[in-house]
Amino acid sequence: MLTATRVCPFWIGYLLISPVRTFLQNAEKILNPYITSGMRVLDIGCGMGFFSLPMAGMVGSTGKVLCIDIQKKMIHSLEKRAKKAGLSDRIETHVCPQNSLGLQDLHEDVDFALAFAVIHEVPRVHQFFSEVNKALKPSGILLIAEPKGHVSKKTFDTTIAVAQQYGFKGVSAPKIWRSRTILLRKGAIIG
Repeated sequence: MLTATRVCPFWIGYLLISPVRTFLQNAEKILNPYITSGMRVLDIGCGMGFFSLPMAGMVGSTGKVLCIDIQKKMIHSLEKRAKKAGLSDRIETHVCPQNSLGLQDLHEDVDFALAFAVIHEVPRVHQFFSEVNKALKPSGILLIAEPKGHVSKKTFDTTIAVAQQYGFKGVSAPKIWRSRTILLRKGAIIG
């Protein structure tokens, strides 16, 4: 069973939104193939919004970005950044409890979900995939990227196997700097 060992400290959030990271991992280039105007997208473990703000631009005025994080300080920082960027109306934030993603109100509502450098911090990986599967539309996709420095290939392969148990099918492995990646398409809802 996969379980988390630690959660990224709040202060790391400032490093994760740095311009240097944008040069190495350009959010718009990474997400452009998957997000279009009008979509409802989910940023799981959004932190201070490195991906959330570009996603808000991509979904346009008719779309919505649902941002969830376990840390209230991360969400607060994201909200301030979204307001400054004029994107608050496209972003909905939620602090999730430690034992769930808090997606109970979402049932086949989400077109695209992103889990970037977060699954290795999730305490209940089976529950994670069950909740995301239920939130995604029948044609929904989930992009997972885990840092090579934290997650071994064996652990990543185990994560993919768990995802498959919950109805996800591998589509591709996009190239993202220093990341182990997989793009998954939702299959049948299980559980």
